[in-house]
Amino acid sequence: MMLLFKPSTAHAKRSKPRPYQSFSESLLLDSIEATESFTKKWISQDHLSACSSCTLSSIFSTENRVEGRKFVDVINSLQYAIQGVTLVNPESHKLTRAHNLLSTAMKHLEKEFYRVLKSNRRNLDPESVSIRSIPSFNPRKKVSIYSNVPKSEEADIMTDLQMIADCMISSGFENECVRTYKKIRRSIIVDSLSKLGFENLSFGKIQKLDWESMEKNIKKWLEATKIVINNLFDGERILCDHVFSTSPSVAESCFSEITLDSALTLFIFPVSVARCRKTAEKIFLTLDVYQTISNLLPRIEEIFSYDSTSAVRFQAADSLRSLGETINYMVAEFEASIAKEASKSVIPGGGVHPLTRYVMNFVVFLADYNESLAGSDVGETASTVTTRLGWLILVLLCKIDTKSRIYENVALSYLFLANNLHYVISKVRKSNLRVVLGDEWVANHQAKVCQYLEKYEKVAWGEVLTSLSDDGTVVLEDNVAKERLKRFNEAFEEAFRKQSGWVVPDSKMREGLKDSVAKKLTYVASLFYEKYNVETWEDIVRYVPKDLGNYLSDLYLGTGKTCTNVPSFKPTESGRSQLFESGH
Repeated sequence: MMLLFKPSTAHAKRSKPRPYQSFSESLLLDSIEATESFTKKWISQDHLSACSSCTLSSIFSTENRVEGRKFVDVINSLQYAIQGVTLVNPESHKLTRAHNLLSTAMKHLEKEFYRVLKSNRRNLDPESVSIRSIPSFNPRKKVSIYSNVPKSEEADIMTDLQMIADCMISSGFENECVRTYKKIRRSIIVDSLSKLGFENLSFGKIQKLDWESMEKNIKKWLEATKIVINNLFDGERILCDHVFSTSPSVAESCFSEITLDSALTLFIFPVSVARCRKTAEKIFLTLDVYQTISNLLPRIEEIFSYDSTSAVRFQAADSLRSLGETINYMVAEFEASIAKEASKSVIPGGGVHPLTRYVMNFVVFLADYNESLAGSDVGETASTVTTRLGWLILVLLCKIDTKSRIYENVALSYLFLANNLHYVISKVRKSNLRVVLGDEWVANHQAKVCQYLEKYEKVAWGEVLTSLSDDGTVVLEDNVAKERLKRFNEAFEEAFRKQSGWVVPDSKMREGLKDSVAKKLTYVASLFYEKYNVETWEDIVRYVPKDLGNYLSDLYLGTGKTCTNVPSFKPTESGRSQLFESGH
């Protein structure tokens, strides 16, 4: 048993390196020599002491890229060899030499990482980003942010960054790699926002802005947000995911620190807008802001999907909620302003009231935001929006009905109602309101216009029409018939005089109304003229039935012209023929 502890030849052999140890150190020595060969070629002592943005010659330039990638491979081999020797012989003197060499290589690699990032930062400038804002560009399909660089060069740049990052992180230089990356990329986001003209204003400053200045800031925000979300932030997420693809936690950390502050600032601004004094004139830009965030929300949730960037998602959602409440308040205030409108002025000639024009222009624009209106309130649907817009128009029409009572002439009040409702319908037909309200709404309200016009004709022209009418079977004595014709002349001229200043702004409705009145007058006059021997009444006859429509040609234009009588009637054969040619 004692022989087991006695020095022997076998013990002397055990004092020599084992075959595996010899192989590890041999591998380490080979790696050291290969790395030193690269460092002597590419790294000088002056270079090592230079600032991180300076290089004497770049190992990752286009012409030297193959060498650069070999350099990374050599460093990876050195790191692997160091780990192997550390496991079997942690006291090896070669490890000190290897670690010093690795540190030197890492310093140079850090400089190269900085250079690649710095020299390609122009690809995220707003001018370059705008190239990628076309609809066909889909950055979430892993299309690089460097899409304005030739594809081969773009792929090389991305590969270079990824190789360097992997090498530095695996070699224990994660902090140096991340620090460099964040420094360059954060400055790009900040500079890009500044170049886009977006100014981060406090709520207090926003409150003090006049509307013109406020409008300019909102428009800048709208333009900047679309570019920043669709290109800058999305591109940064893609770049982080690619460069740090082997280290997801590093990718998240970099993306979060680079974009978080800027993103939160971007979405705090809409909340400030929502808190400003709420007036109807601001609703459309507020809707623009709401619609922009709403449209971008799926992208925002995708880009800022990390737990560390959840604050951005929450802030965007909070902005939507605040803007939605503001929009609902503004619509309610607009409705109240319609109901409270109390002007007593009479619109000359029964034309379209300024309130009708204002409200309908407002509602037409609102209809273009029907999807945003549906989303601005929890539980709202397309049918709710239809009811909402229809209600605004109903409030307007009720107000117009009230204003029609200001007119002392009943016929003019009906013409006023017809003109205003016709204007409302025409705005609906020519806008997105037709889609929102539907054809049935249009048809129902068009029927009301016809009813108003029928009532107008009955009141305005009823006395003229009844002045010549009889039961059709009784033939009046000449003196009675003559009185009837005189009454017709006087009633016609009086009706024309009263209505000479009245207007029908819509040309199609105007011509239709004149045609309707003319046909009724012509029919009644023709029957009377055929029934009685009027050719002998030259001192009484003033109008030829078939020409009555011509006398109405200047009507409903608001010209104020009086009816022009025909020359004295001569009862010749040709005159008689002309007189009785009614064409009915």
